[in-house]
Amino acid sequence: MYDPHHPLNWYAGWGLVLAAFVTGAALGLVFHRDDFWGGYGSFRRRVVRLGHVALAALGLMNVVYSLSPWPGAATWDGRAASLCYVVGGIAMPAVCFLAGWKKPCRFLFPIPVAALILAVLFTLRGAPG
Repeated sequence: MYDPHHPLNWYAGWGLVLAAFVTGAALGLVFHRDDFWGGYGSFRRRVVRLGHVALAALGLMNVVYSLSPWPGAATWDGRAASLCYVVGGIAMPAVCFLAGWKKPCRFLFPIPVAALILAVLFTLRGAPG
């Protein structure tokens, strides 16, 4: 075994996965109620479910990136991609949960989307050519 190339993403990724398990357990206590947050098809309930799934999926994306040797951790592309994956991984579920709480917060979605798009672009740009 070897150490992760991007340790920040390793810790952030596993932290996000842990948060997914905790929020899933908490939400699972009340999701069985048909009227929970406006019913199964309501915006509030759907966006909160999306936030829970985003925690797990983006957590795993961070773990995968942490193990990638490209782009190199000491390069500008590597540092930028690392930071963008962490920002996107935290901001996406946060915006989902905020939008479930206050619907106008849905207008914040461009922030995590931009961070994640940039993360992928920096990753691709830093790949060996």
